[in-house]
Amino acid sequence: MIPIKTESAWRGTADCKACGIRDMVLFADLNEQDFNLIHAPIDDLVYGVGQSLYAEAAPAHSVFTLRSGLIKLVRSTPDGRQRVLRVLRPGDVVGIEALAGPRYDSEAVALTEASVCRIPVDVIHRLAQHSPRLHMRLLQKWQAALREADDWLAALNFGTARQRVANFVLKMRHATDPQVVTLFSREDMGAMLDLKLETVSREVSALVKAGILEPLDRIGRLYRIADEAALQARITG
Repeated sequence: MIPIKTESAWRGTADCKACGIRDMVLFADLNEQDFNLIHAPIDDLVYGVGQSLYAEAAPAHSVFTLRSGLIKLVRSTPDGRQRVLRVLRPGDVVGIEALAGPRYDSEAVALTEASVCRIPVDVIHRLAQHSPRLHMRLLQKWQAALREADDWLAALNFGTARQRVANFVLKMRHATDPQVVTLFSREDMGAMLDLKLETVSREVSALVKAGILEPLDRIGRLYRIADEAALQARITG
């Protein structure tokens, strides 16, 4: 797995009202009166690749809104392996289970450099009591997280290796350019798809050789989908 560092860089207290992606994140529907209820600091943090936001089963004191970058949720299996449950994108809430229980269900690790806002749980609870808008937003985020978890399970943990890798490629499209895809280390992909590293490497190489994926860098992380119809055919065929 990616080596995990311990420190994160602190950028200071976040300005939620001026957030550039406020419409995407948790506080999208809050008004001026709602913001006046925030008394505890909301920290703007940046995590480097491989850094952990929190550990599995650690005390859950905060939730995080992801402003930029990608974060994976990792859970340990009884036999000591690590499974990647899903990947979170900008606008997602990380550690939302902190609102319902005392500990985190999984470990959250930055797959790319990630900018997050760390929000104390008591701030969320206080706002939810006074703001029906935030309460509804929380329900929507929770439902979205459950739906995404179901989608990942259905698409990425069943079928042949060819189907799983093709599905994963489609899921990792960029929001701003759906033809561009970010992949990760083959070891991480194997943990996501429950496949061996060698199998993942072979399937990605086959996509490149077939002209379905076009590499955009030299380290095997960034690709362009050159033939989407052929990629879809690998899922249905």
